Amino acid sequence: MIAQRALAVLSAILLVAAVGIATFGPESISLGRALELLNRDMADNLPAWSGRVLGNWVWTAMIQPLLVRPAWLVPASAGIVCVGLSMSLSYRKTTHPSRRRG
Repeated sequence: MIAQRALAVLSAILLVAAVGIATFGPESISLGRALELLNRDMADNLPAWSGRVLGNWVWTAMIQPLLVRPAWLVPASAGIVCVGLSMSLSYRKTTHPSRRRG
């Protein structure tokens, strides 16, 4: 029950962040450009780090395609996933001890 509520709160935060980025951020800013504006060193070192730690295929197949997407898309997607997890946890049957009258 705590996990369901935590996921619901996290999804609300992520979805509000996505709307805030889409509304108040520069028009159609990519995630790569947003990361570059936040921390230039991190954006410059990201390809070398991911190649060294995760492998070159992760950079080309997973990270690069994300960096060309709009910046609001990542928190919106994570928020939708958290909503789904929260909803699936809320529909789980809870096991209560049986209360028989004797």
